Amino acid sequence: MSHFPETRLRRLRRTKALRALVQETHFDGGDLIYPLFVTEGRSTKKEIPSMPGNYHFSVDRLPEEVDEIVRLGLPGVLLFGIPEDKDEMGSGAYDPEGVIQRAVREIKKTAPDLMVITDICLCEYTSHGHCGAVVDGTVDNDATLELLAKTALSHARAGADIVAPSDMMDGRVGAIRKALDANGFSLVPILSYAAKYASAFYGPFREAAQSAPQFGDRRSYQMNPTNWREALREVEQDVAEGADIVMVKPALAYLDVLQRVRERVLCPLAAYNVSGEFAMVKAAAKNGWISETQVVMEILTAIKRAGADIIITYHAKDAVRWLRGR
Repeated sequence: MSHFPETRLRRLRRTKALRALVQETHFDGGDLIYPLFVTEGRSTKKEIPSMPGNYHFSVDRLPEEVDEIVRLGLPGVLLFGIPEDKDEMGSGAYDPEGVIQRAVREIKKTAPDLMVITDICLCEYTSHGHCGAVVDGTVDNDATLELLAKTALSHARAGADIVAPSDMMDGRVGAIRKALDANGFSLVPILSYAAKYASAFYGPFREAAQSAPQFGDRRSYQMNPTNWREALREVEQDVAEGADIVMVKPALAYLDVLQRVRERVLCPLAAYNVSGEFAMVKAAAKNGWISETQVVMEILTAIKRAGADIIITYHAKDAVRWLRGR
């Protein structure tokens, strides 16, 4: 065993060059995905109060935002839609002329090489705000699968590069994979929100997406925050059903889960640095309590260190600017 003073760990921290030489965790922004909220109407770019620097965009305002995203070198976006009308079955989610379907086509026309990931869920589109069909006051798992498959297929037809089911219904990856394969989209990958917790960190998102449930909560289908073994079961089930990428959500409060999933699976692993995590940083920085730049980079590094290959984050644009001096 080595002992002080022969072993001096500070030797490799002395200069910037030495620290860079032995740095263990690296990211350059090429693994960051930026979420976008798309709404109906025209000429709309409206800031989301609880998520400073993030906006509701109408489809016609997407090209200017996409141009900036491409210029910054971000590889892709994750789309969430806010329809004008909602109904019990969330029909806007799978409408071929729905807000996300039109947004995908517009983005692909503007930036064909930008990767477009679409969220597959019904909560933004249902009048009751739940993530599936409600039957006798309960979200009906199996009745929802067909609707999710229809939604994913409509997104693939519009040109989505990846579809990302986030609803936490059992069997949804298999149902979506079957529908895609049967309709000529066998090469469209599925990014599954495999371990999605019933978290209090989603508050700002629910405001932004106008998706808060009108009764009850989502604890009957999203995961119990106390459980980590269940997360491994969820991940393994989704991989078995055909998921190409799996996700842990939220990221920051679930780094232990992220690390355990990384140790269990070989497929690419994503983590979602969610709205509440983002909003806390912004609020503290606004009050001068923290250095926003340093805290954001520390958070993203921690998520990478825990095992994420891909990070979905509202900090993405700022992070690449700081990383690349833009």
